[in-house]
Amino acid sequence: MSSSIRRIGVVGGGRMGAGIAEVCARAGLDTVVCEVDATAARAARERVAVSLERAVQRGKLDRICAEDAEARMVFTGDLEDLADRQMVIEAVVENADAKTAVFTALDKIVEDPEAILASNTSAIAIMRLGMATGRADRVLGLHFFNPVPVLPLVEIVSSLHTTADTVAVMESFVRDALGKTAIRSRDRSGFVVNALLVPYLLSAIRMAESGYASAADIDDGMVLGCAHPMGPLKLADLIGLDTVAAIAESLYDEFKEPLYAPPPLLRRMVQAGLLGRKAGRGFHTYDRG
Repeated sequence: MSSSIRRIGVVGGGRMGAGIAEVCARAGLDTVVCEVDATAARAARERVAVSLERAVQRGKLDRICAEDAEARMVFTGDLEDLADRQMVIEAVVENADAKTAVFTALDKIVEDPEAILASNTSAIAIMRLGMATGRADRVLGLHFFNPVPVLPLVEIVSSLHTTADTVAVMESFVRDALGKTAIRSRDRSGFVVNALLVPYLLSAIRMAESGYASAADIDDGMVLGCAHPMGPLKLADLIGLDTVAAIAESLYDEFKEPLYAPPPLLRRMVQAGLLGRKAGRGFHTYDRG
């Protein structure tokens, strides 16, 4: 049962990993966050602290609850510190080789053979990650959405090896422990949300690339004309243009549909380091503070 999962590990303390760790700690779970080294671990700790303080300032979280959540988290630069975890969620860079290496390592480190290994990947095949371990039946996708403490959805993605029991445990965990809504997806690139969303974002990028309309007008058109909460180019900036490009590449590799191919402008922006909000500039400009 999900109630028996009390010890969580998170690999990666960037925007997504820090958010996942925060929601786990706020749910009362013993949470260990592992980064590549001590310096990155300290940065992850600060990232979570800033997010918790923001929630307190906005009246979304009681200060005592925020302090309790911080106390439940440990930040480390050593993957071995995840040995006693009952579940580990990988949230490293959206790169198949990097994620596969993490799963290979976790399979040897995590001692409990019943422990579940999950990936926050947006598009990479869960089967590939599962086959890098000796426990593919206990491997699945657990795809959160940014910002994790705010958005209520989690996609649960099962491979051909993932057991029904593993999926059921995760559905219960997401619903009862984290208070979020779970939807199921088969192991296809992009899963449910990104398979629908990314072609839309790429279409907006192609429109801007062609000079058909400005980035501001494209975004205003969808916000003011279609009641979207955010325009497609601002949304791409929020997701990270490198992540959008990686998801598009994965979709195109799997389906070979032209609508999934990353536009040249997107590739050039990634090469230039214009990755969106996290870089201070993408299709729009942002205050890095």
